[in-house]
Amino acid sequence: QVQLVESGGGSVQAGESLRLSCAASSPSLTFYTMAWFRQAPGKEREFVAAISTSGIDYYADSLNRRFTISRDNTDKTGFLQMTRLESEDTAVYFCAAAARIVLGDDLRDPLAYKYWGQGTQVTVST
Repeated sequence: QVQLVESGGGSVQAGESLRLSCAASSPSLTFYTMAWFRQAPGKEREFVAAISTSGIDYYADSLNRRFTISRDNTDKTGFLQMTRLESEDTAVYFCAAAARIVLGDDLRDPLAYKYWGQGTQVTVST
């Protein structure tokens, strides 16, 4: 059962930007920390960014501040603004949301998140 729905993926050239969106499939869903993960072919799913209900954001160190995560608690939507995209950013991007507040190292653990989307493909060409 799909609980989150991502959109905004696509194919771009290196250096361009994309904005991913994530929306709850049902207004009855209640969640706290939201996050984005990505999975490239042949690789494990990796943490990209997370944001608390109060807007505190966390990022993977490797992103070099190219991405910005945000959310709208009223609409239960989340966003990932990606700039200066690189070929290494090519992956399927997943939105995730937790049924509890997630802190510390747990932010980077997919098991901490209860709700997931099906993913959206981002392809960056050089």
